[in-house]
Amino acid sequence: MSLLTKEQLRNFISENNIQSIPDLYTSLKNLFKDTIQEMLEAELSTELGYERYDKKDKDTQNSRNGYSQKTVKTQFGEMEIDIPRDRQGEFEPKIVPKYKRDISGIEEKVIALYARGMST
Repeated sequence: MSLLTKEQLRNFISENNIQSIPDLYTSLKNLFKDTIQEMLEAELSTELGYERYDKKDKDTQNSRNGYSQKTVKTQFGEMEIDIPRDRQGEFEPKIVPKYKRDISGIEEKVIALYARGMST
């Protein structure tokens, strides 16, 4: 049983210009990084109670305060991710916990969520 349709796979291949196994590997690494970034953004939005640029629904004194870069080790190799920060320093990400550098093993979960059609 395939979770992605053949059309979805063909679109992914053509959009990423995949012509070899290393191209596929790079595309999956980029997909994984983008997904982790979106999950971190969603975590902060949930923590603060409002979406980015949505000042009318803001009901807190705390706000977004840029990013800090972090190098993490995954099954795809090392990658730089941007961890969002809040002004009061209360945000504790769960997907990439503070002080944790090795997040290998969650790739399968992220890819499975993407394959099932999870949107950001």
